[in-house]
Amino acid sequence: MKKIAVINDLSGFGKCSLTAALPIISAFGIQACPLPTGVFSNQTGYESFKSVDLTDSMKDFIAEWKRLEAAFDGILTGFIPNSRQGKIISDFIDGFKADNTVVAVDPIMGDDGELYPCHDEKTVAAVTALVKKADVITPNITELALLCGMPLNKIYSPEEIKAMSEKTGVKTVITTGLDFDNEIGNAVYSEGEFRIIKSRKHGEHFSGTGDIFTAYVLSDYLINKDIFSAVKNASAFIEKAIEETLKNEPEKHYHPDGIEFEKFIKTI
Repeated sequence: MKKIAVINDLSGFGKCSLTAALPIISAFGIQACPLPTGVFSNQTGYESFKSVDLTDSMKDFIAEWKRLEAAFDGILTGFIPNSRQGKIISDFIDGFKADNTVVAVDPIMGDDGELYPCHDEKTVAAVTALVKKADVITPNITELALLCGMPLNKIYSPEEIKAMSEKTGVKTVITTGLDFDNEIGNAVYSEGEFRIIKSRKHGEHFSGTGDIFTAYVLSDYLINKDIFSAVKNASAFIEKAIEETLKNEPEKHYHPDGIEFEKFIKTI
């Protein structure tokens, strides 16, 4: 059975991070091996939350995995709250990446032309260092601009996005959440080929869609070895789950509880 190490936090409510990624990976028949970076009562999009930082425990957990001689077909990293965790995860990749291991990094740093308030220069540097070790990255356009040292609040053309993707030096760059009037696009650059894969646009904000997307794409790619098909399938899966969520919660514009993807797990 294939295995993916999933390095992210765990939230009791608000389907994101590990609670979003693990069921998707499992649905593909892949063993998900979580390395928790922290535990949250609920994700940070709610009015308040309680949390426990597991940075000081991560090295001990990793040492035990080494003793178990763990091996992974994929490594997936998500939100990194501090530069210390960035260094630990970087060392993890160095220690566990084999020739056939696919490393996917979601470089969560900002959105809508702004850096997230919880990030500083050290954290950005740590995320950027992880990107250099990745085979696949899934930035939004703000994060892609950060990685390339470009203005954050500019509207970029597809040609510019392709050039920026090449500039990262990463084999596969999937720039997510591009706005095309009534559609949302994911720009996929992989080994010189560039395509934009579009799906229907929904104006609301939904927790956890990025975590689901990256987990789906990595899992699909490990099984089928076609990154463009993986992005298309992930986009269609999320669109169905969003439509189901809106059917049941039509009055909401922000959905911290996440999307109702569980109803479609059997379609994977």
